[in-house]
Amino acid sequence: MNVALFDYGAGNLHSLNKALEAAGADVTITSDWNEALGLDGLVLPGVGAFGHAARALPDDIAPIRSRLLAGHPCLGICLGMQLLFDASDESDGHGIGLISGRVRLLEAAVVPHMGWNDVETVRDPVFDGTQQLVAYYANSYVCEPEDPVAAIAWSTYEGRRFVAGVRAARTWGVQFHPEKSSAPGRRIISNFVRLAGDFAHGGPATPEVGS
Repeated sequence: MNVALFDYGAGNLHSLNKALEAAGADVTITSDWNEALGLDGLVLPGVGAFGHAARALPDDIAPIRSRLLAGHPCLGICLGMQLLFDASDESDGHGIGLISGRVRLLEAAVVPHMGWNDVETVRDPVFDGTQQLVAYYANSYVCEPEDPVAAIAWSTYEGRRFVAGVRAARTWGVQFHPEKSSAPGRRIISNFVRLAGDFAHGGPATPEVGS
């Protein structure tokens, strides 16, 4: 089971790399989209700013979006979840556009939202074994999907309920950091590795990604 951990060129990937390895994955850190999509699963980490990460996308994002829509397993964490959307108020640049919607500044007196918070989830295999989930956050922006069906988790901060998790095909996004969220967060990562491994036996061919 080989998982690609995409490197946008910013931030520390160490803790997420270790969490994936602990879940049984062989991890390849790469900034090459063809290599990343050629492995069994893809993880988009939560490091850096939206604009910087968007610049790491190829000019033609259609092959990435098509691959994910076809069912290639992907987990987007914090910024990685935001990158699944069309665009962000944080900075210029386009996201992958797998999920229609925009990333907005969190409406709160204190930003960023830092620390532990309760997470309400729907029934989804990525959340198996994480009842009464409490997770660690470090975010100033939140995702607003156009279709509410895409949302699979929520948290509340300063009285405002926001989307904490999304899903499209076999792509999941979480606004919190599971790699920093103790045993329940590690369980989410293990669930993703297991789900990606199950799919790896019969996944579709990988299209080339243009530069």
